[in-house]
Amino acid sequence: MARDAPSIDAYGEGGFRLDGTRHDGSLLILRDAALSWPVRTLAELTPQSLAPVLDAGRADVEFLLLGVGVRNALPPRPVREALQGAGIGLEFMDTAAAAKLYNVLTAEGRRIAAALIAI
Repeated sequence: MARDAPSIDAYGEGGFRLDGTRHDGSLLILRDAALSWPVRTLAELTPQSLAPVLDAGRADVEFLLLGVGVRNALPPRPVREALQGAGIGLEFMDTAAAAKLYNVLTAEGRRIAAALIAI
């Protein structure tokens, strides 16, 4: 299946640059589409904030790549349990590392979703 995933060219200063276009705030990338995502901190992360990923399910999302902010930290238990219940894997790390890994994984054609808290 051909992919048309956006490339993360840069991150920082409260947003991201995707394919040369600046996006302020956090991002949710699902099915190769980048969407504004209202989560600003790990404390704001809930299963409801990940509803599009959970609704997509295992058929569309192998795992969620979660950029948790400036420093790596464990996502809230309800989020981990919701993803596990949906059969979706979770990889979490600081946003800088997640942004870099996202480009590698999409280039490999992996079916991932990325939820990236802006730094």
